Amino acid sequence: MAGQGSGGNVIAALASFFIPGLGQLLQGRVLKAALMFVAAAVLWWILLGWIIHLWSIVDAALFKPNH
Repeated sequence: MAGQGSGGNVIAALASFFIPGLGQLLQGRVLKAALMFVAAAVLWWILLGWIIHLWSIVDAALFKPNH
């Protein structure tokens, strides 16, 4: 069963560490992935992209799919 602390979430969190939103994309959450990627890209222009970057990592790690 996938959920917090699962191997899939660890991989997703690591993916988001490198590219914000990539972990959400791996989890099949395309809209959330796009939001994270675009928000981080926009905010990096004013040196606040790290906030979205960290949020992306934590969100991927704590994701609990609804079954």
